[in-house]
Amino acid sequence: MKTDARTQERSITVGDLMAEEPIVVRADAPLSEAAHLMDEYDISGLPVIAEAGDLLGVISETDLVRARATEWLWANWTGLHVRHLMSSPALTIHASAPVAAAAIQMERDHVHRLVVVSDDDPIMPIGVISTSDLVRAVARSRR
Repeated sequence: MKTDARTQERSITVGDLMAEEPIVVRADAPLSEAAHLMDEYDISGLPVIAEAGDLLGVISETDLVRARATEWLWANWTGLHVRHLMSSPALTIHASAPVAAAAIQMERDHVHRLVVVSDDDPIMPIGVISTSDLVRAVARSRR
């Protein structure tokens, strides 16, 4: 049976495209640690977790840039922790969701990444899917 690109795209799940074992940062970490992780791993956002590993939110480069551009936040940078700037709750999607659902959610919520959670545990991050992952998938499907 022959399948066309549209049928093939519909069968790809978020779990197929996500970056596994996400780089995470704890909520009580200083902002400098989040900035260091983003720089070291060349990523633009991090899931924020509690001490037990439960997902609390997300912090992005945009959050850090906003802090730098806001005089009060910049003046207090050394006393601020990730929990002070993170977006919460984190926007999540299940690994079994179709890729199209991720694209729709990112567009609707005006975000560049979603934290991927397992179907069994909606508070344990297992991956991240970003707009870059979606673009790569579209490019591959058109080859």
